Amino acid sequence: MSENTTYREAVKRAIHKAMKEDERVFLMGEDVGRYGGSYAVSMGFLEEFGSERIIDTPLCESGFTGAGIGAAVNGMRPIVEIMTINFSFLALDQIINSASKLLYMSGGQFNVPIVIRMATGGGNQLGAQHSHSLEGWYAHVPGLKVLTPATVQDAYDMVGLALDHPDPILIFENSNLYNTKGELDTNATPLPIGKAKIHREGKDLTLLTYGVNLLKALKAHERLAKEGIDVEVIDLRSLRPLDDEAIMASVKKTHRVMIVDEGWKSGSISAEIMARINEQAFYELDAPMVRVCSAEVPFPYAEHLERAAMPQVDEIVAMAHKVMEES
Repeated sequence: MSENTTYREAVKRAIHKAMKEDERVFLMGEDVGRYGGSYAVSMGFLEEFGSERIIDTPLCESGFTGAGIGAAVNGMRPIVEIMTINFSFLALDQIINSASKLLYMSGGQFNVPIVIRMATGGGNQLGAQHSHSLEGWYAHVPGLKVLTPATVQDAYDMVGLALDHPDPILIFENSNLYNTKGELDTNATPLPIGKAKIHREGKDLTLLTYGVNLLKALKAHERLAKEGIDVEVIDLRSLRPLDDEAIMASVKKTHRVMIVDEGWKSGSISAEIMARINEQAFYELDAPMVRVCSAEVPFPYAEHLERAAMPQVDEIVAMAHKVMEES
């Protein structure tokens, strides 16, 4: 039986369920305890589970991420919360040189079943050091899995899937999604890691996206449908692994492609997707692939400038018209 709830509540319920069912699961990070989480995901957890399982850490991402990796190697199931993706760079050595490589460097002896959650995305006037979508950078790294839940259901399901996985998983929760609402069925069978989801079937144009931009893509779909343009909207859900099979199947159906990505264009996940389509389905294309990305600037603080720097529905609609006109 499903119910309508918020993205924040879905993440909270998933973590709570995991902690109730498995004593190895614990949560650590900045402000996760007495403050209740920077985005209120762990509100009330400290009182229920105690300070040994809800651990407030110093502002030292490298230190507490490394501690989480050590706990994972020793049989625990840590959930490490980093306040914002920009701060995760302070833990890059631990994530990339330790978590992602230990299984390989140990000859298969040491799995690292750690879940690292962090907020991503702009649009909240938090300045350039708190606002960027850099999850595509992590998708470059073998040994990691990169999840980007866009819906309430995925926000819930992906926590459980990640905790059941033997390898390090990064979950990127766009901060603009926490207050969004949607249907949650806690008894539903989760869609596996690495599988994309078609949210709207279409025959004229494939629109690939993830995270908060799924909401913008669906709004663009509604506007374009009224104009007679039938867009297929696909939520990638996972940036590593990418669901090449689903992407190519849609390209072969619509023969036109647009990617909406809040990251910068240069070296982005959108560039990787375009390269894969070029390698696997080039002769299916009736028009050049296009993408809508963020402007290549540090995000401004001023609201009107920040909005102008990010993908918006109007831009998606205009780009869709461009693709259709060029084919």
